Amino acid sequence: MGKKDRNDNKQRETNVSTKVKADKVQAKVNGGVFVYTGAISTNELAKSLNVPVSDIIKFLFLQGKMVTINTVLDDELIGLVCLEFGYDFQKKVIVAAENFEDLEIDDDPSKLKPRPAVVTIMGHVDHGKTTLIDAIRNSHLVDDEVGGISQEIGAYQKEINGQKITFIDTPGHEAFTQMRARGAGVTDIVVLVVAADDGVMPQTIEAIDHAKAAGVPIVVAINKIDKPGADPEKVKTELMAHDVITEEYGGDAIAVEISAKKKTNIDGLLETILLVSEMRELKANPDRYALGTVLEAKLDKNEGPKATLLVQNGTLKEGDFLVVGTSYGKARRMTNEFRKVLQEASPSTPVSVIGITEVPQAGDRFMAFAQEAEAREIALKRKRIKEAKERGTTSAASLDDLYNLAKEGEIKNLNIIVKADSTGSAEAVKSSLEKLTNDQVKINIVRATSGGITESDVLLASASHAIIYGFNVRPDARTRAKAEEEKVEIRLHRIIYALIEEIEAAMKGMLAPTYEENVTGQAEIRRLFKVSKLGTIAGCMVTDGTIKATNPIRLIRDGIVVYEGKLASLQREKDAAKEVKAGFECGMLIDGFNDIKENDIIEGYEVVEKRA
Repeated sequence: MGKKDRNDNKQRETNVSTKVKADKVQAKVNGGVFVYTGAISTNELAKSLNVPVSDIIKFLFLQGKMVTINTVLDDELIGLVCLEFGYDFQKKVIVAAENFEDLEIDDDPSKLKPRPAVVTIMGHVDHGKTTLIDAIRNSHLVDDEVGGISQEIGAYQKEINGQKITFIDTPGHEAFTQMRARGAGVTDIVVLVVAADDGVMPQTIEAIDHAKAAGVPIVVAINKIDKPGADPEKVKTELMAHDVITEEYGGDAIAVEISAKKKTNIDGLLETILLVSEMRELKANPDRYALGTVLEAKLDKNEGPKATLLVQNGTLKEGDFLVVGTSYGKARRMTNEFRKVLQEASPSTPVSVIGITEVPQAGDRFMAFAQEAEAREIALKRKRIKEAKERGTTSAASLDDLYNLAKEGEIKNLNIIVKADSTGSAEAVKSSLEKLTNDQVKINIVRATSGGITESDVLLASASHAIIYGFNVRPDARTRAKAEEEKVEIRLHRIIYALIEEIEAAMKGMLAPTYEENVTGQAEIRRLFKVSKLGTIAGCMVTDGTIKATNPIRLIRDGIVVYEGKLASLQREKDAAKEVKAGFECGMLIDGFNDIKENDIIEGYEVVEKRA
């Protein structure tokens, strides 16, 4: 690193002061505002405000508060004193360096400069998402870059009218949601690709749900306008049903008609993205050490751990020391999507970096530091914290949380995902739940669709802190396992009023569930045997847990409950069995029910008393 680079580094602002311990209180007056970091004594406050301590004691006495010069004042008393003596007040929380995800950068507005928008392209399969990405990627390439069209990293920048746009390739909605679930809000704008000849499809709706949960604006790219049967107006009408209202219908979503295959109006789409970006006034401070997010990472057999980083604030320079997730290292080499070596990366720039000690995870946050020892120490602390929390709490919501908050009188937003056995049921449940909103709890329906509960629902619930309500539908074993892993609560009902009563009770702080249902196991029907006088016997493989002969069962088809009852018999190798465990075959006869099909799931469960 040359002398000039070292001087540049000295000019960059650090993000946290690791020299200041979190328990050391700081207090000072800055421009008529008393800024402090923790509880302070009456005497310390008097010195900071340059007010006689006796005046403060007298004022508080008149307010009914008896204090001495050594009394430690709480935030309320500090605020009262400041206002009395003509000062505003502000409490700043010192964030430990190892918790830099929680860091709120208070940049001087004069140092903020416009940055490129970060855009994610989403949409239904076969609607032209990949073709559009290729069309954007290959447009406006300068001559010497033509040979480097093949992407090195899953993110790239395009320049139009002298302004840059950063695009992130994502393999699907799950990756987008998982990144948000890890606290990485990297996207500024979502481009929703909808085929003009096909209209709104299931994955289109999913993409809308994810974009809305992320709180980012949507630009609609109506693709394939060159195809017979293309009807852009129909697409706009269908989108209205999902609360995406385009400008011509009085909404704020901008729709652009394109043909990715023929590269028609790609410039128009890019100009629209620039317009939305300008309206959002996206800014960052390039004159500080970099902070950002890991977009992807891998272990390269030649270069070792390699990560694609998105710089979100500050500037990352070659030679900077990094903490990435729980690992650390040095930015030994940085390259862009064309493998061109970069000396520095400004805000909204994606770069591939080598020099990190371990392969991080997508969604991990990173921060640059001036000293290697500092980076190593912070990475070690982060690793210890992660290990301690790995089996701890999650950000997902639960109904018990709502119950406790309601008892304490706190206002709460309750996000709910509704899955039902039919569209009509889903709409009925959604409508009933939305009517429950009151002064204390706001019900927000993140998604309400028909079909079984899937892993995608669980990921969306985790990212949006939602509870999943299933009405006449069931999750399979993998989905239940994912819900347990993400600590997402799934509550299942067959009667609408029971579901409504449960949430009402929680909202009133009166929730007192006495019983809970435990799924003991699931078996998949592989063959059917019709036996006269008995009925249809299901030849099954127990795929999860244990099926017990005495437990109640339900028959599930495509995630939807079609029957609930009990077993007439459970047999293992021609002998009656009390239970059959996962990995073993068995025969089952459902009491009073014969309408079974191959691939149906038989689920055993038990109802147990929930102890306080």
